[in-house]
Amino acid sequence: MYVKYLQLKDYRNYELLSIDLVKGVNVFKGNNAQGKTNILESIYYCGFGKSHRTSKDKELIKWDKENSIINLQVSKERLDKKININILKNGKKAITINSIKISKISELIGVFNVVMFSPEDLRVVKESPGVRRKFIDMEIAQLNPKYYHSLVQYNKVLNERNIILKKRTSDSSMIDIYDEQLSSFGEYIIKKRLEYLNKLNDHGKDIHRDITSNKEEIEFRYITSIDLSKDIKENLKRNLSANRKKDMDKGNTSVGPHRDDLGIYLNNIDAKSFGSQGQQRTAVLTMKFASLKIIKELTGEHPVLLLDDVLSELDVNRKRYILSSIDDIQTIITCTGIEDINENLHGNYKVFNVEEGHIKE
Repeated sequence: MYVKYLQLKDYRNYELLSIDLVKGVNVFKGNNAQGKTNILESIYYCGFGKSHRTSKDKELIKWDKENSIINLQVSKERLDKKININILKNGKKAITINSIKISKISELIGVFNVVMFSPEDLRVVKESPGVRRKFIDMEIAQLNPKYYHSLVQYNKVLNERNIILKKRTSDSSMIDIYDEQLSSFGEYIIKKRLEYLNKLNDHGKDIHRDITSNKEEIEFRYITSIDLSKDIKENLKRNLSANRKKDMDKGNTSVGPHRDDLGIYLNNIDAKSFGSQGQQRTAVLTMKFASLKIIKELTGEHPVLLLDDVLSELDVNRKRYILSSIDDIQTIITCTGIEDINENLHGNYKVFNVEEGHIKE
């Protein structure tokens, strides 16, 4: 799988941009704040229907324009895809795939697989469980449409249950219904997360040993208050019932997959609390490259890899690992200078100069 062509109209600082990309490595070089990351952001948007930088779509529209358009042509083994996204100032968007309009984001996710690695990804290790849950949820969602649907339904039921809790109503029969639904959707979500974590460990352990020259062992653990050794649905339902009074006092639901966490351990030590910044960055690198392998394993095709100004943050060994591991993967890189990667660019590659929203090969 690879991107053949990208066109942007009134997107961020681009009035009109049309570029052909090669199947190998595409490098976008330029000073900061010239529009390099906007290229990667638009490609990422076509994979997930949202930006990795903002939750407000109107920020993607050029300041004096009414809408923004992304056209992406993707080559796939079975059937090429043309993704067109029209982003409107009122917060709505119209998406077509091969000229057929879709009505739900779930119809877009998984059509075009992409893995992105940016400096902000350190948040996956350093910040709250919500950031780690988002990482694992997005990775599974682009591989499993049913998972995305279950996640949406779970959150919908969760919000409705929380509304009842905030009213402090004694309508236990209504909460019983919500608990049954939460337990059903929650069981599926937890099981799929556990399956993904097993694959993350299978691939991640070998990758991390390679990157650290066998000095570190990485392990990913699922952290939850639910007993996973028995019937997950029944245990989740039992926990919801046992915590109902406390939940009603606080006005929210205290147990379930929306409270779970992904633990990242290096040599059996919690990377969030005790890992150095270099170790945390390496852990994220491991997660991203493990994700590449999982997607290839489950879909039969490599996803597109987006590297947003991360090479300058890495030491020589980690930089060499990345550049020696992308031979069969279309990779789109942003950087301020090509000196650090020039000697590792071989075969099919293109270099683009980016300056104030204008691009030249």
